[in-house]
Amino acid sequence: MKAIPQNEAEVRSFTWAHVVPFFVFMAFLLLLQAAGAWLTWKHPDAPWWRRAPEQWLYPIQALVSFGLLVFYRNYYDFRWSGKATLAGIFLGAAGIGIWLLPTTLYDHLGLTKDPEGWMGFLGIAARTEGFDPGIFESPAAWWSAVILRFFRAAVVVALVEEIFWRGFLMRFVMDWEGDWWKQPFGRPAWRSYLIVTGLFIAAHGAVDRPAALIYGSLTYLLCVKTKSLGACVAMHATANFLMGLYIMAYGKYGLW
Repeated sequence: MKAIPQNEAEVRSFTWAHVVPFFVFMAFLLLLQAAGAWLTWKHPDAPWWRRAPEQWLYPIQALVSFGLLVFYRNYYDFRWSGKATLAGIFLGAAGIGIWLLPTTLYDHLGLTKDPEGWMGFLGIAARTEGFDPGIFESPAAWWSAVILRFFRAAVVVALVEEIFWRGFLMRFVMDWEGDWWKQPFGRPAWRSYLIVTGLFIAAHGAVDRPAALIYGSLTYLLCVKTKSLGACVAMHATANFLMGLYIMAYGKYGLW
Protein backbone atom coordinates (compact mmCIF):
# COMPACT_ATOMS: atom_id res chain seq x y z
CA MET A 1 0.00 0.00 0.00
CA LYS A 2 1.12 3.56 -0.73
CA ALA A 3 1.87 5.84 2.23
CA ILE A 4 -0.72 8.30 3.50
CA PRO A 5 -1.03 11.07 0.88
CA GLN A 6 1.27 14.02 1.42
CA ASN A 7 0.08 16.51 -1.20
CA GLU A 8 -3.03 17.50 -3.12
CA ALA A 9 -2.31 15.19 -6.06
CA GLU A 10 -1.91 12.19 -3.77
CA VAL A 11 -5.07 13.09 -1.86
CA ARG A 12 -6.94 13.09 -5.16
CA SER A 13 -5.47 9.73 -6.19
CA PHE A 14 -6.34 8.11 -2.84
CA THR A 15 -9.85 9.52 -3.00
CA TRP A 16 -10.44 8.30 -6.55
CA ALA A 17 -9.18 4.83 -5.60
CA HIS A 18 -11.74 4.56 -2.81
CA VAL A 19 -14.66 6.26 -4.57
CA VAL A 20 -14.51 5.40 -8.27
CA PRO A 21 -15.17 1.62 -7.99
CA PHE A 22 -18.24 2.28 -5.82
CA PHE A 23 -19.70 4.93 -8.10
CA VAL A 24 -19.07 2.87 -11.23
CA PHE A 25 -20.80 -0.07 -9.54
CA MET A 26 -23.77 2.14 -8.63
CA ALA A 27 -23.86 3.62 -12.15
CA PHE A 28 -24.61 0.17 -13.55
CA LEU A 29 -27.55 -0.15 -11.15
CA LEU A 30 -28.87 3.23 -12.23
CA LEU A 31 -28.44 2.20 -15.86
CA LEU A 32 -30.53 -0.91 -15.29
CA GLN A 33 -33.23 1.10 -13.52
CA ALA A 34 -33.29 3.78 -16.22
CA ALA A 35 -33.17 1.46 -19.22
CA GLY A 36 -34.76 -1.62 -17.67
CA ALA A 37 -38.20 -1.04 -19.14
CA TRP A 38 -36.70 -0.50 -22.58
CA LEU A 39 -34.32 -3.48 -22.38
CA THR A 40 -36.74 -5.97 -20.85
CA TRP A 41 -39.14 -7.96 -22.99
CA LYS A 42 -41.21 -10.36 -20.89
CA HIS A 43 -42.32 -12.75 -23.60
CA PRO A 44 -41.90 -16.54 -23.92
CA ASP A 45 -40.24 -16.09 -27.31
CA ALA A 46 -37.85 -13.38 -26.13
CA PRO A 47 -34.15 -14.30 -25.86
CA TRP A 48 -32.81 -14.61 -22.33
CA TRP A 49 -30.85 -11.37 -22.60
CA ARG A 50 -34.11 -9.50 -23.21
CA ARG A 51 -36.19 -11.35 -20.63
CA ALA A 52 -33.64 -10.76 -17.87
CA PRO A 53 -31.06 -8.09 -18.85
CA GLU A 54 -29.61 -8.21 -15.35
CA GLN A 55 -28.24 -11.65 -16.21
CA TRP A 56 -25.67 -10.05 -18.51
CA LEU A 57 -25.48 -6.53 -17.08
CA TYR A 58 -24.54 -7.64 -13.56
CA PRO A 59 -21.59 -9.79 -14.68
CA ILE A 60 -20.28 -6.84 -16.72
CA GLN A 61 -20.77 -4.62 -13.67
CA ALA A 62 -18.87 -7.06 -11.47
CA LEU A 63 -15.96 -7.50 -13.88
CA VAL A 64 -15.56 -3.77 -14.57
CA SER A 65 -15.69 -2.93 -10.85
CA PHE A 66 -13.24 -5.71 -10.01
CA GLY A 67 -10.89 -4.44 -12.70
CA LEU A 68 -10.94 -1.01 -11.04
CA LEU A 69 -10.20 -2.58 -7.66
CA VAL A 70 -7.20 -4.36 -9.14
CA PHE A 71 -6.03 -1.15 -10.82
CA TYR A 72 -6.20 0.79 -7.55
CA ARG A 73 -5.05 -2.08 -5.32
CA ASN A 74 -1.95 -0.29 -4.01
CA TYR A 75 -4.08 2.41 -2.39
CA TYR A 76 -5.92 0.10 0.00
CA ASP A 77 -4.75 -0.67 3.53
CA PHE A 78 -6.75 -3.69 4.72
CA ARG A 79 -4.72 -4.24 7.91
CA TRP A 80 -5.46 -7.95 7.87
CA SER A 81 -5.44 -9.68 11.23
CA GLY A 82 -6.40 -13.26 11.99
CA LYS A 83 -8.33 -12.34 15.13
CA ALA A 84 -10.09 -9.42 13.47
CA THR A 85 -10.96 -11.52 10.42
CA LEU A 86 -12.50 -14.22 12.62
CA ALA A 87 -14.54 -11.55 14.37
CA GLY A 88 -15.69 -10.31 10.98
CA ILE A 89 -16.72 -13.81 9.89
CA PHE A 90 -18.68 -14.32 13.11
CA LEU A 91 -20.47 -10.96 12.86
CA GLY A 92 -21.15 -11.56 9.17
CA ALA A 93 -22.93 -14.81 9.99
CA ALA A 94 -24.86 -13.17 12.84
CA GLY A 95 -25.73 -10.09 10.80
CA ILE A 96 -27.05 -12.00 7.80
CA GLY A 97 -29.04 -14.24 10.11
CA ILE A 98 -30.87 -11.15 11.32
CA TRP A 99 -31.22 -9.92 7.72
CA LEU A 100 -32.85 -13.18 6.61
CA LEU A 101 -35.12 -13.53 9.64
CA PRO A 102 -38.08 -11.54 8.20
CA THR A 103 -38.45 -13.63 5.04
CA THR A 104 -37.89 -16.80 7.06
CA LEU A 105 -40.76 -15.72 9.32
CA TYR A 106 -42.90 -15.20 6.21
CA ASP A 107 -42.59 -18.91 5.44
CA HIS A 108 -42.89 -19.97 9.07
CA LEU A 109 -46.14 -18.03 9.48
CA GLY A 110 -47.58 -19.59 6.33
CA LEU A 111 -48.34 -16.26 4.68
CA THR A 112 -49.49 -16.21 1.06
CA LYS A 113 -49.00 -12.53 0.25
CA ASP A 114 -46.73 -9.77 1.47
CA PRO A 115 -48.30 -8.18 4.56
CA GLU A 116 -48.74 -4.48 5.20
CA GLY A 117 -48.45 -2.49 8.41
CA TRP A 118 -45.74 -3.26 10.92
CA MET A 119 -44.98 -6.66 9.42
CA GLY A 120 -44.36 -5.08 6.05
CA PHE A 121 -42.21 -2.39 7.67
CA LEU A 122 -40.02 -5.08 9.25
CA GLY A 123 -39.47 -6.68 5.85
CA ILE A 124 -41.61 -9.80 6.29
CA ALA A 125 -42.11 -10.73 2.64
CA ALA A 126 -41.84 -13.67 0.25
CA ARG A 127 -38.77 -12.29 -1.59
CA THR A 128 -39.08 -14.82 -4.43
CA GLU A 129 -39.10 -12.48 -7.45
CA GLY A 130 -35.66 -11.59 -8.74
CA PHE A 131 -32.48 -13.21 -9.99
CA ASP A 132 -33.28 -16.76 -11.11
CA PRO A 133 -30.66 -18.83 -12.97
CA GLY A 134 -33.50 -21.15 -13.98
CA ILE A 135 -33.90 -18.95 -17.03
CA PHE A 136 -31.04 -20.94 -18.54
CA GLU A 137 -31.63 -24.46 -19.84
CA SER A 138 -27.96 -25.23 -20.36
CA PRO A 139 -26.18 -26.52 -17.21
CA ALA A 140 -23.04 -24.62 -18.23
CA ALA A 141 -24.99 -21.36 -18.51
CA TRP A 142 -26.79 -22.05 -15.21
CA TRP A 143 -23.54 -22.64 -13.35
CA SER A 144 -21.88 -19.63 -14.99
CA ALA A 145 -24.75 -17.38 -13.87
CA VAL A 146 -24.61 -18.70 -10.30
CA ILE A 147 -20.82 -18.49 -9.99
CA LEU A 148 -20.76 -14.95 -11.36
CA ARG A 149 -23.56 -13.99 -9.00
CA PHE A 150 -21.62 -15.29 -6.00
CA PHE A 151 -18.47 -13.55 -7.26
CA ARG A 152 -20.37 -10.29 -7.55
CA ALA A 153 -21.94 -10.55 -4.08
CA ALA A 154 -19.20 -12.11 -1.97
CA VAL A 155 -16.13 -10.56 -3.60
CA VAL A 156 -16.92 -7.41 -5.59
CA VAL A 157 -19.71 -5.99 -3.42
CA ALA A 158 -17.81 -6.75 -0.20
CA LEU A 159 -14.71 -4.94 -1.44
CA VAL A 160 -16.36 -2.03 -3.26
CA GLU A 161 -18.74 -1.15 -0.43
CA GLU A 162 -16.38 -1.54 2.51
CA ILE A 163 -13.56 0.36 0.77
CA PHE A 164 -16.04 3.19 0.18
CA TRP A 165 -18.17 3.15 3.36
CA ARG A 166 -15.47 2.38 5.90
CA GLY A 167 -12.22 3.13 4.07
CA PHE A 168 -13.26 6.54 2.72
CA LEU A 169 -16.59 7.89 3.95
CA MET A 170 -16.00 7.35 7.67
CA ARG A 171 -12.88 9.49 7.34
CA PHE A 172 -14.41 12.04 4.98
CA VAL A 173 -17.36 12.93 7.20
CA MET A 174 -15.00 13.64 10.08
CA ASP A 175 -13.07 16.34 8.22
CA TRP A 176 -14.54 17.09 4.78
CA GLU A 177 -13.12 20.63 4.77
CA GLY A 178 -9.60 19.51 5.67
CA ASP A 179 -7.33 16.51 5.10
CA TRP A 180 -9.62 13.58 5.79
CA TRP A 181 -6.89 11.05 5.03
CA LYS A 182 -5.17 12.08 8.24
CA GLN A 183 -8.19 10.81 10.16
CA PRO A 184 -7.27 7.45 11.75
CA PHE A 185 -9.15 4.49 10.33
CA GLY A 186 -11.94 3.30 12.61
CA ARG A 187 -12.05 6.46 14.72
CA PRO A 188 -15.29 6.23 16.76
CA ALA A 189 -17.63 9.21 16.57
CA TRP A 190 -21.38 9.67 16.54
CA ARG A 191 -21.10 11.80 13.42
CA SER A 192 -19.52 9.05 11.33
CA TYR A 193 -21.84 6.39 12.75
CA LEU A 194 -25.02 8.32 12.02
CA ILE A 195 -24.04 9.55 8.56
CA VAL A 196 -22.43 6.38 7.22
CA THR A 197 -25.00 4.02 8.71
CA GLY A 198 -27.82 6.30 7.57
CA LEU A 199 -26.53 6.35 3.99
CA PHE A 200 -26.00 2.58 4.08
CA ILE A 201 -29.64 2.16 5.10
CA ALA A 202 -30.83 4.58 2.40
CA ALA A 203 -28.90 2.63 -0.26
CA HIS A 204 -31.16 -0.39 0.33
CA GLY A 205 -34.79 -0.91 -0.49
CA ALA A 206 -37.46 -0.22 2.12
CA VAL A 207 -37.97 -3.92 2.78
CA ASP A 208 -34.33 -4.27 3.90
CA ARG A 209 -33.89 -1.07 5.89
CA PRO A 210 -34.63 -2.35 9.42
CA ALA A 211 -32.12 -5.16 8.88
CA ALA A 212 -29.66 -2.71 7.29
CA LEU A 213 -29.77 -0.62 10.47
CA ILE A 214 -28.70 -3.58 12.59
CA TYR A 215 -26.18 -4.89 10.07
CA GLY A 216 -24.67 -1.44 9.48
CA SER A 217 -24.35 -0.90 13.24
CA LEU A 218 -22.57 -4.24 13.67
CA THR A 219 -20.14 -3.39 10.88
CA TYR A 220 -19.45 0.00 12.45
CA LEU A 221 -18.77 -1.68 15.79
CA LEU A 222 -16.39 -4.13 14.12
CA CYS A 223 -14.61 -1.28 12.36
CA VAL A 224 -13.99 0.83 15.45
CA LYS A 225 -13.02 -2.14 17.62
CA THR A 226 -10.62 -3.89 15.23
CA LYS A 227 -9.33 -0.92 13.17
CA SER A 228 -9.20 -3.40 10.29
CA LEU A 229 -10.73 -2.76 6.89
CA GLY A 230 -10.02 -6.40 6.05
CA ALA A 231 -12.25 -7.50 8.92
CA CYS A 232 -15.11 -5.42 7.51
CA VAL A 233 -14.57 -6.97 4.07
CA ALA A 234 -14.53 -10.45 5.63
CA MET A 235 -17.79 -9.69 7.43
CA HIS A 236 -19.48 -8.46 4.25
CA ALA A 237 -18.13 -11.37 2.19
CA THR A 238 -19.31 -13.92 4.75
CA ALA A 239 -22.76 -12.35 4.97
CA ASN A 240 -23.27 -12.22 1.20
CA PHE A 241 -21.93 -15.73 0.65
CA LEU A 242 -24.26 -17.20 3.27
CA MET A 243 -27.14 -15.18 1.88
CA GLY A 244 -26.38 -16.62 -1.54
CA LEU A 245 -26.54 -20.16 -0.17
CA TYR A 246 -29.87 -19.36 1.50
CA ILE A 247 -31.24 -17.87 -1.72
CA MET A 248 -30.31 -20.90 -3.78
CA ALA A 249 -31.64 -23.32 -1.16
CA TYR A 250 -35.04 -21.65 -0.69
CA GLY A 251 -35.62 -19.81 -3.97
CA LYS A 252 -35.54 -16.37 -2.31
CA TYR A 253 -34.29 -14.66 -5.46
CA GLY A 254 -35.73 -11.32 -4.41
CA LEU A 255 -32.93 -10.99 -1.87
CA TRP A 256 -30.49 -10.77 -4.79
